Amino acid sequence: MQIKERFEKVIEWFKLNMPVAESELSYINPFQLLVAVILSAQCTDKRVNLITPEFYRRFPTPDKLAEVEPDEVFEYIRTCSYPNNKAKHLVGMARMLVDVYNGVVPDEVDELVKLPGVGRKTANVVASVVYNKPALAVDTHVFRVAARIGLSINSKTPFETEKQLVAHIPEEMISISHHWLILHGRYVCVARKPKCETCGLHSFCAYFATNKH
Repeated sequence: MQIKERFEKVIEWFKLNMPVAESELSYINPFQLLVAVILSAQCTDKRVNLITPEFYRRFPTPDKLAEVEPDEVFEYIRTCSYPNNKAKHLVGMARMLVDVYNGVVPDEVDELVKLPGVGRKTANVVASVVYNKPALAVDTHVFRVAARIGLSINSKTPFETEKQLVAHIPEEMISISHHWLILHGRYVCVARKPKCETCGLHSFCAYFATNKH
């Protein structure tokens, strides 16, 4: 199957079967989403959603978070992965938002990645989810699913996968495609034993074609 045809079939299937696909992180504004995505690195969304309600109450704005030291932040996020580093990143991020961006979360990926604790994946999530930019974040789920289906070819890094996906997905579909692939990887195309028998994509999936039982 040609790559163009595979992309067309995958997108059409998702449009029909998952017309609504959104982040599973809890947030109500760009600052809260930025916090949640920083916390979600190497951590489940479920765990993050248990942590953030109290965090948002204590630190509702960048100004409030910028006023404290990482030690205080640590107490609110200690049950997530790498809490020491994330506490430092969160405070640094808030201080830079206040000092450089007047407390407003930037809407451009190139600006977002300047913030402490914000890599390209996090920046793409924020730009895409809250600002509806044509940015596609590649986490472990997206990286795995794109390779298995055959949407990315011989990709060695998340950025290579991102470039291949963005090159073939219509711009207006890029934002939702991120969620399609994440959710598919989280619940169907799981890491250890993908649920091929119940997957609606298997008739045009490269992995299924070479691993039929």
